[in-house]
Amino acid sequence: MAEAILTTRGLTKRYGSAVAADHIDLTLEEGQIYGLVGRNGAGKTTIIRMITAQTVPTEGSITLFGAHTPHELERMRARTGAMVETPSFYPYLTARENLEYYRIQRGIPGRHAVDEALEVAGLTDTGKKRFKHFSLGMKQRLGLALALMNRPDFLLLDEPINGLDPEGIVEFRNLLLRLNQEQHTTILISSHILSELANLATCYGFIDHGVMLEQITAQGLEEKCRACLELHVDDAARASLVLERNLNSTDYEVLNSTTIRLYRHLDEPERVTRALVEEGVGLCAVESRGANLEDYFLRLIGGVHHA
Repeated sequence: MAEAILTTRGLTKRYGSAVAADHIDLTLEEGQIYGLVGRNGAGKTTIIRMITAQTVPTEGSITLFGAHTPHELERMRARTGAMVETPSFYPYLTARENLEYYRIQRGIPGRHAVDEALEVAGLTDTGKKRFKHFSLGMKQRLGLALALMNRPDFLLLDEPINGLDPEGIVEFRNLLLRLNQEQHTTILISSHILSELANLATCYGFIDHGVMLEQITAQGLEEKCRACLELHVDDAARASLVLERNLNSTDYEVLNSTTIRLYRHLDEPERVTRALVEEGVGLCAVESRGANLEDYFLRLIGGVHHA
C-alpha cells in the first residue's frame, strides 16, 4: 500500500461567520496527481494555504509524511514545494538572479539548486532577460522553478495554468507529468480548468462552497462518465435477465433495484425498450448518459444546490 503523503481530518477555516473550508477530509498517497476541482472562490486556495502553513486552520488536523505535531510539520514542510497564486519576483532581475535571491533567503545549499530548477522548468535559455519582459507562461514556469528549488517530494500548485495560452498549458502539463513519472513527485493541483485536469489527475476532489462533495479516482470517474443507456424499470433484476438472454449483453451495471446502466446498444434504444416491454418489464424511462469532467462537476454541484 502506498504511503499517505498528506492526510487532513476536519480541516476548517472560518472568517467570522463565513466558512471558507468546511471540515475537509483528504488523503493523498505517494505518486498521485490529485486534482482539486472547484470554481473560483470554492475554497481551493484556502485548503492549500492551510496545508502550506500560510493560513492557520480554525480547527482540524494535518498529517504530512506521517508528522502531525507543529514542530514535526514544520520540519516536513521542507520536503514540499508550493506555488500559491502568482509568486512575487523582482521585475529588474533575471530568472537566475531571482532564484538565487530566494535560494539564499530560504537557506537552500548549493548554487546547483538554481541551475537544476531552471533546467527542469525549461528556463535555461533566458539569459539576461529581465522578469518584467517575461511572457505569462515564462512567469508561471519561473514560479514552478522556485517551488522545485529544494527538490520537493510533494508539490502543491494553486491554479498554475490560469491565464496560459494553449501552447503554454501543454508545456506546463508535460512538465508536471515528467516530474511525476521521472522524479516520482506527488502533486496536488487545483484548477477550475477541468478539461486540463483530466489530462493530468489520477484522482479528484470536488469542492464547492468550502465543502468536499466527492473524492474519486480517475478510473472511477471514467466509469461514471462512460456513455450508456440508463434504464429506469420496475424490477432491475428481471430486466438484467432480459438484457442477457434477449440482447446477449452482459456489459451493464445495476445501480439499484430500479436502475440499470447499459453500455452496449447505445444507438439502438428502441431495440432495448422493445425487448424489455415484450418480456413484461415495466419501463419508466430510458436516458442517454455520458459526460466529460465539466459536465460531471456541474451535475454534482447542481444536485447539491437543488437538493
